[in-house]
Amino acid sequence: MSIFVKRKTRDELRSARSDAYGGLRQRQVLQQSAERQFKRQFFGLLLVIVTWSLAMGWLLALATNAHSATPPVEIGTVDVVPAQYQLGQELYLENCSTCHIALPPAVLPTQTWKNLLQDSQHYGAQLQPLVDPPRILVWKYLSTFSRVQRDDEETPYRLSNSRYFKALHPGVKLPRPVQLGSCVSCHPSASDYNFRRLTAEWK
Repeated sequence: MSIFVKRKTRDELRSARSDAYGGLRQRQVLQQSAERQFKRQFFGLLLVIVTWSLAMGWLLALATNAHSATPPVEIGTVDVVPAQYQLGQELYLENCSTCHIALPPAVLPTQTWKNLLQDSQHYGAQLQPLVDPPRILVWKYLSTFSRVQRDDEETPYRLSNSRYFKALHPGVKLPRPVQLGSCVSCHPSASDYNFRRLTAEWK
């Protein structure tokens, strides 16, 4: 083999090695570039998440402070009344608090309320009974917030005969007879259907 051929083969071999090394080097450069880009994206995403978390925490703190600064709405009734029963409560008050203080359903058993809704004779007065659909709405409100009657107990129509009324007034020396008008002596806002506000002696 001539020297010229040997030299040419050696040069081709060097050239091939150089090309292979150059390709390897190029792949390494591309890989490093991709790694740097991934790190930038990762830290960018991390920065966005941290910023978002801080902003949400700050907004939550503002909302909490604003909520605590707002005085709570006074719940006048004995029970908190969900939205689906509020129309029934309004109709009950509209029909029952015009002549006397409206009683919370909790002070009498469900059977008493059922009988009162169906009877046109109301404690000696002749009433026009409610008709549907207002009667149904009032009944849903009264039946939901009143209590069951025991099998062995008579249906009470007076507060002094209701064990629920007595249970709601433990340690209270009640006047005899208990009358609706006497509620305001301990519940000054009873005429506004607020039985949670009490006179100073009961606070």
